[in-house]
Amino acid sequence: MILAVANQKGGVGKTTTVVNLGAYWARARWKVLLVDLDPQGHATSGLGVHRAYVRTSTYDCLIQGASVRQAALPTELDGLDLLPSSLDLAGAEVELVNSPGREQRLRQALEPARQRYDWILVDCPPSLGLLTVNALAAADGVLVPIQCEFYALEGVAQLVRTVEAVRRALNPGLQVAAVILTMYDPRTNLSEQVAREVRAHFGARVAKTVVPRSVRLAEAPSHGKPVMLYDPYSKGAQAYEALAQELAASLRPAAAVGGTR
Repeated sequence: MILAVANQKGGVGKTTTVVNLGAYWARARWKVLLVDLDPQGHATSGLGVHRAYVRTSTYDCLIQGASVRQAALPTELDGLDLLPSSLDLAGAEVELVNSPGREQRLRQALEPARQRYDWILVDCPPSLGLLTVNALAAADGVLVPIQCEFYALEGVAQLVRTVEAVRRALNPGLQVAAVILTMYDPRTNLSEQVAREVRAHFGARVAKTVVPRSVRLAEAPSHGKPVMLYDPYSKGAQAYEALAQELAASLRPAAAVGGTR
């Protein structure tokens, strides 16, 4: 299953969600591929990979026709592979503009990988440009992290419209698979108010598990580790473990106990 993690608003927890869901699914013996489609490369550095040393990246798969098998790197966690970002990815949108089938490049690259991985998670850039459209065209579903802060729903309607447009034109099976509340602070009325608004807007698509604001979640990327390796007993780690279990049960109920490794 390919899941695009998208929200054009920055700082909502997209990369944190990608890295930590991938880590917990790998621990549950799924085969997982993380695709870093963000030119900023935070998922790549968050898993301890320095972009300066990346030889084959997502850029090469999109623009040069490199295979995912050739570009994917193993990580510290058994079963978790990374298709890294590189500095070249910053120019990919411009290069894609005049390319034939420009919206389908990632789909073509990832299709052979479906046979090798149970989950493919795509970390989208904070925009609705061609890179994100490529992710949506390739995905079975979209995970939308929304932070429990002021203006949380700002721009989300535009993302939903983009998802609907991609479904009509490029990917009939695409759907919003889950909305994830992040950076929740139970000490504030604002967090609870935002959570109510999001649930009222998206209904049953909102995940029951809420990710709290957590210093440990914020610190883990600077150590190049998912939070389960940095501080497995922190509240953030416990939340992502529960979220991984919840989403596996709802998105792949027939095999939610774990993968086949």
